[in-house]
Amino acid sequence: MKIEINNLSKTLDNNIILDNINMSLESGNIYGFIGRNGSGKTMLLKVICGFVKPTSGTILINDENALANNYFNNEIRALIEKPNFINNLSGFDNLKLLASINNKIDDKTILTWLDKVDLLEEKDKLYSKYSLGMKQKLGIVQALMEDTKIILLDEPLNGIDENSVNIIRNILLEEKNKDKLIIIATHIKEDIEKLCNIIYHFDSGKVTIVDKKTN
Repeated sequence: MKIEINNLSKTLDNNIILDNINMSLESGNIYGFIGRNGSGKTMLLKVICGFVKPTSGTILINDENALANNYFNNEIRALIEKPNFINNLSGFDNLKLLASINNKIDDKTILTWLDKVDLLEEKDKLYSKYSLGMKQKLGIVQALMEDTKIILLDEPLNGIDENSVNIIRNILLEEKNKDKLIIIATHIKEDIEKLCNIIYHFDSGKVTIVDKKTN
């Protein structure tokens, strides 16, 4: 998979949120987006997903115009800002409801993913009873469980216990090695160092590449 972002800008109420972004992203990499709050990281993720239309510029996903009317790419899954599930359903039932949209995976696959992130024992607990870390892990599972090719994660390890952080970092590295295209927006230096081989810095809507490794 390949995402080509060309001359992309987004303005809201005369404020420049994204300022002429140019970026080429390819499978087999974990990209790190770093920068302070409000620097444009999350907005760019939303534009890539199609949640927000840019003011100008283009996005091509495998040479298809991702900004065209009615365009939808079923190979993208995301966790942006914070998880948002149905409070009166269990963790498992929330995932099962999402999985029913595409019918790509069965209950066993969902349970396997819950086990991977140490949520299996909590699968029947109502989402409203989940802690912040449990909610984050459920959000990560929904982004990964259908084995899609593009994964966008916004501060994915926020509030997660140290043991689970290490587990999830290893999972993401495994997914990268399956030729996935992964983007992580984070302010956590250790996430950047351990996960990301290509790093972009965001500052007041402008983006510069600050590091590129071959791992």
